[in-house]
Amino acid sequence: MTEQEISQIAAKVVSDSKFWIGLVGVLGAIVGSILTILGNFALEWFKNRSQKSIDDSRQQILKEMLEDTAFEWRSLSTLAAVIGCDDETTKHHLIAIKARGSEKNDGKWGLISRHPLKDIKRQNT
Repeated sequence: MTEQEISQIAAKVVSDSKFWIGLVGVLGAIVGSILTILGNFALEWFKNRSQKSIDDSRQQILKEMLEDTAFEWRSLSTLAAVIGCDDETTKHHLIAIKARGSEKNDGKWGLISRHPLKDIKRQNT
């Protein structure tokens, strides 16, 4: 083999090596990106899962309180204090369990099943 042939073979080997190194780098970047995205989705799913469990417990407590026949209506401040939320968050939970505010706008809440809206229409007509 001549020196020229050896140098051509060496150039080919270097060229092939650069190609494979580049290909591995690109594939590594793609795999890394995919794993990062999947990891973020998994993290959010687990975080939301625990929050959903807490929200479900809060809504169950609210429902039990509003189903108690000893009370016709419950004040928002009492409901919020029992479940450990602010007024706005408590209102969101109340709406989720199908509760409504009193038509007297006195901060009292009750379940729609116990205080249907159709009763209001009859009283006002």
